[in-house]
Amino acid sequence: MARDSQAALVALNRFGFGARGGASGDLINAASDPRGFVKAELARPTGLLLEAPGLQSTQQLGQAVFAYQDQVKQAREAAKATAPAETPAPTEQKPALRRNLSLNAAATEIAGQMAQAKPADIAAKPELMQPGAAAPAAKPAPQPLNVIQKTFRAEALARLQRATLAECGFTERLVVFWSNHFCIAASKGELARIWAGAFEREAIRPHVLGRFADMLRAVEQHPAMLFFLDNQQSLGPDSRAGQNRKRGLNENLAREIMELHTLGVGGGYTQDDVTSLARIITGWTFAGRQGQLGPPGSFVFNANAHQPGPQMLLGKSYEPTGLAQGEAALADIARHPSTANFIATKFVRHFVADDPPPALVARLRDVFVRTDGDLRTLATALVDSDEAWKAPLTKMRSPYDFLVASGRLLARVPEDPGAYLNNLNLLGQPLWSPAGPNGFPDSSAAWAAPEGMKLRLDIAAQMGARLGNNIDPLDLLEFAAADAASIETRRTVERAESRQQALALLLMSPEMQRR
Repeated sequence: MARDSQAALVALNRFGFGARGGASGDLINAASDPRGFVKAELARPTGLLLEAPGLQSTQQLGQAVFAYQDQVKQAREAAKATAPAETPAPTEQKPALRRNLSLNAAATEIAGQMAQAKPADIAAKPELMQPGAAAPAAKPAPQPLNVIQKTFRAEALARLQRATLAECGFTERLVVFWSNHFCIAASKGELARIWAGAFEREAIRPHVLGRFADMLRAVEQHPAMLFFLDNQQSLGPDSRAGQNRKRGLNENLAREIMELHTLGVGGGYTQDDVTSLARIITGWTFAGRQGQLGPPGSFVFNANAHQPGPQMLLGKSYEPTGLAQGEAALADIARHPSTANFIATKFVRHFVADDPPPALVARLRDVFVRTDGDLRTLATALVDSDEAWKAPLTKMRSPYDFLVASGRLLARVPEDPGAYLNNLNLLGQPLWSPAGPNGFPDSSAAWAAPEGMKLRLDIAAQMGARLGNNIDPLDLLEFAAADAASIETRRTVERAESRQQALALLLMSPEMQRR
């Protein structure tokens, strides 16, 4: 039983989000056939798609945010038109000085309020961002969230609920991996924030068990990615739009396609290749609020912005076929040997070890090449590998993994995303908002720093204080690891001074922190 429990722990922690508490029986089910338990989710591809009431398409959300921005603009203009005329400044200097000091004090107070407010609070209270507004005589009624924040929270909740309820969570882990590989940052602006969830639902989820080339094309043509990496600003220098506007290429998207999405650093491309790819994908944009090129918020190819003529990329010439020129280039890059090696390495690093076993990387690279980037076969080969089961559980869970695993063990399906979003911000992994286009780090060192662990302990202690009275932590330990739990962890939980402390210590144990 001990060996089966250990394999079950690997199945649930390495490939999933950990065991669920309550009557789920996840550990027992995994122990009976660990590899089959993980691979069973790959046989249910429809479970990858995420549909929930209120979730809208990128195009619908684009139209919604454009309408919202228009309403905000009209409201500001109306307020400006009805504002009373400014009283002439008095000739005496002392009253004016007092007035300036008063304004400075008000600004300082407001800045302090914003510094203390949580991110969600600031988004929900736009009045805090208007230092010139008069102070209300009484506390105002709570302001409704704007459409951007409402959408972001709804998308976050749907994702969190799916991860919490999944039997193993392997396919959801695959979604998280690919979403971070092809990341955008919701912090880029209003369009990125409202589109972040839809980007994952539309460009990532349908292809997680499909072909890499199809996911690549869906990602690079999605309005969220085009906005995030500024391709809507890129004009072919010799195109009609480029000549009229005296603007040229923006190489951001082309560079990240080659460096981060496919070939990887040292993958055999040059700066000339980056420039060439940037020319090839000029005209890849999305329709704006006026809808001149198509429905607002939809992907469109703007022929007037596309660089004319053939282009040489990675030693191959691509004829001037408009949109098809870029699609052909992406298809070839997806099949490049460097892409296969780069993806296999990242895949093994994420699921197995910070230092990926070379033999396993080589095997997955060969699978990627042989199957033309079939990601279901890639995932299956990973689960079938002995290395993935023999490697010790030493990788530190990311903040997102830790919070989801804790919620699963506590059998608490989130009804509001606020606590998760605030804790993710606190732990340095704000949802869909990495600091750069390379995504969040995927190494233990990035998440095991002392300050980060202290913050995790604070969160675990809060969970213990809130829920510990009604939960037996020793029962939870059985759900989480059974006899695969270490003697040290069991003794630590048993010797805790209270149930609250025992629950916090369990959540901080290696069985909950490592995968």
